[in-house]
Formats: sequence, structure tokens, C-alpha cells
Amino acid sequence: MAQESNYKTTQSHLPESRTSRLLKLGQLASSVAGGAVTEGFKRILSGRDKSAPSLLLIPENANRLAEHLAELRGAAMKLGQMISMESGDLLPAEFSKILERLREDAHHMPLGQVAMVLDSNWGKLWERQFKRFHFTPIAAASIGQVHEATTKQGEHLAIKIQYPGIRNSIDSDVDNVATLLRLFRLIPKELDLSTLLAETKIQLHKEADYLNEAANTIEFKKRIKSIKGFRIPSTDLDRSTHEVLVMEYLPGRPLDQLASDPELVRRSVAERLVRLALHETFCWGTVQTDPNFANYRYDSQSDLLGLLDFGAIQFYEQHRTQAFNHLLQAALEGDTKQMELAAVDVGYLDEQAPDRYKTAVIELLKCVTEPIRISGEYDFANSDLMNRMSEQAIELRLNQKYWHLPPHDVLLLHRKLAGLYLACVRLKTKLNVRALAVELTI
Repeated sequence: MAQESNYKTTQSHLPESRTSRLLKLGQLASSVAGGAVTEGFKRILSGRDKSAPSLLLIPENANRLAEHLAELRGAAMKLGQMISMESGDLLPAEFSKILERLREDAHHMPLGQVAMVLDSNWGKLWERQFKRFHFTPIAAASIGQVHEATTKQGEHLAIKIQYPGIRNSIDSDVDNVATLLRLFRLIPKELDLSTLLAETKIQLHKEADYLNEAANTIEFKKRIKSIKGFRIPSTDLDRSTHEVLVMEYLPGRPLDQLASDPELVRRSVAERLVRLALHETFCWGTVQTDPNFANYRYDSQSDLLGLLDFGAIQFYEQHRTQAFNHLLQAALEGDTKQMELAAVDVGYLDEQAPDRYKTAVIELLKCVTEPIRISGEYDFANSDLMNRMSEQAIELRLNQKYWHLPPHDVLLLHRKLAGLYLACVRLKTKLNVRALAVELTI
């Protein structure tokens, strides 16, 4: 009954209890410390810099951290992903680059653990309902992994199975990993993680409830009917539980495999992605905030773009959506004063912000909204926008005495828009983003 897939990951037994997960983190701490000692002796012999922070931030330690977090999965891995995405500009280049692996790589469960989770949720005789069940996953991420299966009735399914013990370990994982990062100074001391940690716990508890994701999927499927060219899988609520999500299998290739497709295809897919993101943010107030390329599957036969993974949905209240629209309109009109007022509404600025800080924030927002502000086609493939944004973000964070962190739901939107930009870059497309944005304001 077991079938193989083309998906390549490392298989490892997932530590389930809080004690075993804490022991894993302890092993990581010892490994990092040992790596620093070894590097210290090397530098003593060579006469190079022997400062503690530089010893801890060597690539070998970053590799150890990424590997251990990928093995633990769950909140530990998710926190590494979020720190990489939200704070990459403040991290040493080698460390940030290695942490980026956590956005895509995860170990997967051995067959025994897969069967254990399914036995617990479906009963001992669950195999009888399937003609084929692929025990090797077709995808693995921080909270669960996805298996392909065909029922005896011929239903082609994608089944997301949550790693055992993940939901019960969320809070302790987040606290323990944060302590470890602080202890070894693997993140800058000026980076305040308190808000990020609290919001991460809330978000992960939502993402770890697969019935909640099923409801999100159904809601998003209703909204997507107003836009052509997309497909969202049907959800099997009868077979789904808090730990197992059963959906229709969608064929197709992830975005990163479309780079060599004809320009017409790449442009079409990019335009759909931008139009969808604009509707999510400025019309619906319902945003899928996980920008992983694997969450989009293009089927060339049907010319439909499949949308997957609705655990990370952010629902924005009307006042927040109105603030986003205020900022969009100001950017389209090039009105700096209105951009400043909108920045206050969104939460980028508060009344105490000094003029110099306000100016720096508005300049950064002008940079971010460049594809919308520029008339005609925007050349994503040859744009240096991300580099300019990084430089301005670093200057804003490190050279300003005053610092105001935007609300967490706004930071999640940053992640969405950054993923959208990178998708357009990967698709090597030119697109009239301004025209698509104007469609919403007419």
C-alpha cells in the first residue's frame, strides 16, 4: 500500500514530549558552545579575532541551529522562520542565509509515527478506505506534512498530518528557543522579540488547529469566485480532525519551477498573484500570509493556479483595511502628506515620532510602494528594490534613537508582500502593477 514520491527530505523521529524537546535544545546549546570553543582555539593559533559574539556566529553554529530546528519542527522551526523573515536585515549575512533554509526544509516523520497519528484520529482500520496511500510525504513543513492518497472510490486526496505533540509544545518551544538565541547572542541585543514571541504563540495555536484551517479554506474559496484563474481544493470535513486535514489533491508545479516557462505564462501567473494580493489586502481584509512558493501550484493543462495552505490566514478589521486603502491612494497620488497620515492610521508612526523618524519611515514606504507608484510596466527581474529596502531598513533601525514597531498583523502583511515581490522576481516578469491597483480605486 505504501508508495514513494519525488519529494526529498530527511527522515527523523519527532521528539514529542516537552522533556525530550527540551533535551534536544540542550544538545543544541552544548553543540553551539563546543563549536565556539573549537573555533576559539583555531583563532588563538592563527591570531585572529577571538570575541565571543563572532565565535558564536560562525557558519558552523548557524548550520547546527538550522539543522536542530528543522528536526524539532513545530514552534521551534517556525520561530526560526519568522526571525529569518522579520529580522534578516539585522542578522549577520551568513547566519541569515542559513536560516532561510527553514522556510523550505523540514525533516519528515518515519512511517511508524505517521501510522500512529492516523490510528489515533481515524481508528486502527483506516487503511481499508484507501486504494493507495503514499507514506513518503509530498511536502513537509514546520507543523505537519502532506501525503497523497487515493480512496477506493477513486477520490484523489492530499492529506495533511500534524506532527505529534506539536500543539502541546508551542508555548514552551517558543520560550526555550528565544532563551537559547538570547543566551548565545545569536540575535542582535537591540532586537526586541517580546511582541513577536507573544503573537507567534497565538498564531501557531491557530495554525495547529486543522479544523480552523478547513474553515479558512472554505471561506477563501467563497471569496476567490470573484477572480478568474484560480482553484482552491475542496475540503473533506468528514475525514478531517484537529490533527488531520483532508483535501482534494490539486495537480501542478510550484512557482519556482515556472522560471523557464514561456513569458506569456509567467506574466499571466504573476498578474494573477498581484491581483489576488490586492483584493486580499484592500478589499476582503482576508490575507493568506504565508508566501512559500510551494503554496501555489500552476496546472498548465487547465491554466489554473491552485492555492494551498490556509492556516496562516489573517483577518483584518474594517478600520485596518480602510487604513491600507488610505495608504494605497496616497501612494498612487504621490501625496507625501497623506502618506504620513496613512502611516499613522496603519501603525507605522505614532504621535510621539520625531520629524526625522517620520521622514525616514515615509521614504521607506515610498520605496516599498515603488511598483505601484511607477507608471507603465515594472521590471521585477532587473529591480534592485529589495537591496534598497534592506539598506533603508537597516539605517532606520540602527541609526535612529527612536523606534516604533508596527502592529504584528502589519508585519504579517509585510511577509505576504515580500513573498509576492520575490515570486514576481522568480517569474522574471514585467507587470503594470499600478494599473492593477487603480482597478480597485475606480
